[in-house]
Amino acid sequence: MKSVIVALSVLFFASQSLALDLLQNAPGRQQTSLNGQWNAIVDPFDVGDKRKFQNFDGTPPADKLQEFNFDSAMKLSVPGDWNTQDDKLFWYEGSVWYEKSFEHQAKPGKEYMLYFDAVNYLASVYLNGTLLGKHEGGFTPFQFKATDALKDGKNVLVVKVNNRREPDFIPTMSTDWWNYGGITRPVRLIELSPTYIQDYSFTYKKGGTIAVSVTVAGESPAKQKVDIALPQLGISKRLTTDATGKASLTFKAKPELWTPESPTLYSASLTLGDQTLTDKTGFRTIEVDGDKMLLNGKPVFLRGIAIHEEKPFSDGRAWSEEEARVLLGWAKELGSNYVRFAHYPHNENMLRVADELGLMVWAEIPVYWDIQFDNPEVLAKAKQQFGEMLFRDKNRAAVILWSIANETPNTEVRTSFLTELANTVRTTDPTRLVTAAINTQTTTDSGRIIDEAFAGVVDVIGINSYCGWYYDKPETCAQYKWQSAYNKPIIISEFGAGALQGWEGDENTFFSEAYQLRVFKQNLIMLDNMPHLAGVSPWLLKDFRAARRPLAGVQDYWNRKGLLSDQGIKKQVWYLMQDWYAKKEREHQR
Repeated sequence: MKSVIVALSVLFFASQSLALDLLQNAPGRQQTSLNGQWNAIVDPFDVGDKRKFQNFDGTPPADKLQEFNFDSAMKLSVPGDWNTQDDKLFWYEGSVWYEKSFEHQAKPGKEYMLYFDAVNYLASVYLNGTLLGKHEGGFTPFQFKATDALKDGKNVLVVKVNNRREPDFIPTMSTDWWNYGGITRPVRLIELSPTYIQDYSFTYKKGGTIAVSVTVAGESPAKQKVDIALPQLGISKRLTTDATGKASLTFKAKPELWTPESPTLYSASLTLGDQTLTDKTGFRTIEVDGDKMLLNGKPVFLRGIAIHEEKPFSDGRAWSEEEARVLLGWAKELGSNYVRFAHYPHNENMLRVADELGLMVWAEIPVYWDIQFDNPEVLAKAKQQFGEMLFRDKNRAAVILWSIANETPNTEVRTSFLTELANTVRTTDPTRLVTAAINTQTTTDSGRIIDEAFAGVVDVIGINSYCGWYYDKPETCAQYKWQSAYNKPIIISEFGAGALQGWEGDENTFFSEAYQLRVFKQNLIMLDNMPHLAGVSPWLLKDFRAARRPLAGVQDYWNRKGLLSDQGIKKQVWYLMQDWYAKKEREHQR
């Protein structure tokens, strides 16, 4: 048996080296929301830097020419993508300058941090004309110290955002989802004491112990006393930080372990002086034993669905708790106990709601298709994006799988790249399983063999298979014989077919609901006969925007593989999957 339950200190302190000094639990801190209406200037030729857009203070000079004015510019909502807020920006990729004025009165002895939940893809942040910093990566949080640049009274925040695609970016030039640009998640001005709790982590260890670690940062991080409380367990402990501001403690406990059937979450508080941070977290273990996945030591079959972070009843980037509840509520209604968050880190609300609803999570970074695997800087970016995702989500019991890639080519340089990345993931967080979605199986006369080298690196093998859609007749799928060179759990991380909701058609007509149903029926026969199968996540919950899907009258730049339409209407295949999951659940309970 391979257990991934190890000392928390490895997870906690190693994760900090990857994720810099982010604040844990940004939503739970004292803050001023900077969400709402922002002014915006579209800058397709990138002239804004030269024309000093970043120095705008709301009062254009009267004595010289200035050819821009944020106050009279277009308005965009934050959080939000620009593509779906203005028809002129639907296809736009490039720079947009955002500006927001806000009032601020500093409190004596307080420090301030500007925290962005996500900006796609490049962000340069200016406060009152001062560059606070830059960030690359479209789906992970970042922050900058703002205290010295803040003024009492009116402040002007300017953010240059660019969502262009470049060969050395992650993701790279081509994806099969919409490249939504903008400040797509909340913006927060967080208030801190001069010495504050920066980070913390809770982990349940096999055998009945809980490990807690804390990092204190700021003015005087050494020898600080932090009180930890888990009231529902009757636990109250005090930790004292070392010279670097770190402290950890392990103690005996008997929590009710988190499961999809009973997703128990415990309230936790951390107190430093007059500061108290509160959170909710669950306790569980996840490991593999041969070709079985074990949750809390018991075999579990993952009944899942893949999800893109798109609004439930339209297009556009989703971000709110309400949207998360709709999307994940649909997953529960389908009969899922697991969700694959494709193909990038989803917003924090999705993780927290998954915790609450009892949905195990496959969380992923966008190492997607053929990126520059021979570029050390790209590897560093992949590690950065993983580190930022891990740092934010490490206290979420729902996350059981870290995915480091999707449908990458089977080459030596790619395998070397992903092996190093997998090793980094394990070193940083050995309490979860490593996976990736692979679509490079060897073809035989009777089916497929999983034999590529990278499948031997991951803990759980993810397989994307589109039998009956991109190749072979659907009935051929039912006859597939799958073999694996590895005694490991396999998740069919994608399978499916497209259908335009409402077009019933017949089972020989592509894009009809009848043909989609035919493909799924034959694939489910294949899955019922597949060895080592530990779970499935069909592609996918709902139709989503995709620039690679132009077929007029059918796709219209939507990927139509959803079980639901872009408006959330159920297709026929929804009910087939719902019945199959009910059957699988009954089998598991025997």
